Amino acid sequence: MTLTSEWAKDLPSPPFFLLYIFPLLYILEKSFENLKIPVSIFSFVDNGLIIAQNKSFDISNSQLFCSYNILSNLLISFGLVIKHSKTEIFHFSRSQGLFNPPPLDLSPLGGPILRPKDSWKYLDFIFNCKLAFHKHIDHYANKAISTVKCMKLLGNLSRGINPFQKCLLYRCCILPIALYGFQLWFYNKALISYHMKILDKMQRRAAIWIIDAFKTSLSEGIETIAGIIPIRFHLQKIAKRSQMQPFKLLSNHILRNLMDDSPLSSTSQNPHSIGSLTKHQASVIKGHLIDSCNTSYGIFPSFSLLNQEFSPGSRIIDIFPDRFSFNLVTK
Repeated sequence: MTLTSEWAKDLPSPPFFLLYIFPLLYILEKSFENLKIPVSIFSFVDNGLIIAQNKSFDISNSQLFCSYNILSNLLISFGLVIKHSKTEIFHFSRSQGLFNPPPLDLSPLGGPILRPKDSWKYLDFIFNCKLAFHKHIDHYANKAISTVKCMKLLGNLSRGINPFQKCLLYRCCILPIALYGFQLWFYNKALISYHMKILDKMQRRAAIWIIDAFKTSLSEGIETIAGIIPIRFHLQKIAKRSQMQPFKLLSNHILRNLMDDSPLSSTSQNPHSIGSLTKHQASVIKGHLIDSCNTSYGIFPSFSLLNQEFSPGSRIIDIFPDRFSFNLVTK
């Protein structure tokens, strides 16, 4: 269950605003710890997100209500207010059937009565309660097709554009739109048949526009002539490249902390890291972060720098023991 809200601000720039609310977030986390409210809070400049995990909707609503009350009082003391009209609530569920979660009544705090929606758009990512991302794919594929239709106007110029320029426009301007947020749904053992069907239709429309082919032409043929690789292989290529990006971040970055596969041994370590998972959880859980961790640690295995095997010349002697001889001379 997630609760999102936007905070009104009157500060010159986002960096100054972040410096301003940093003490607020620190006080807020300490208040949750003292009251033993098991919720998590994230802040993206003036947009906040409160997360509660429970098996009961009533318990989650009560925790979110208390958290919302504490947050609103702290914001008022800091000279800020919550835009109640932009506050939303959304539920994620693993149940196979339909469920009807109860609304969250924030009227005692001056807020609205929040009723969960079927889909939730946050930071331009579209979620549903089952994390199928069908609406996310439909939205960005239709947006890419609309971009292709608009680019047809470029062909009406006095000189027009050649197929090479069309292909370059497709790869630079249309593909990034269609594949926005692909890490959410493209990972190992994910069900992507629906996603590939929609994206193949989008790429077919683009390939027909690039080489001015007939609509009855085969997709494989026109993609080959246009110089476009199949969308599945393109996704595999950029997915492998993006799996190495977290290791370019600082060691104290939140993604590096989550990808720590060492066993949970201290309180300072993130309890949500991969190392804190049990064997069953590690085998069941799926996602782009898990794939990135498995791939990267397989490429760069950890080793001890002080091991005797890494001493100068030791490895060469092990490989060619008959080519080296030593004489001990004493005086």
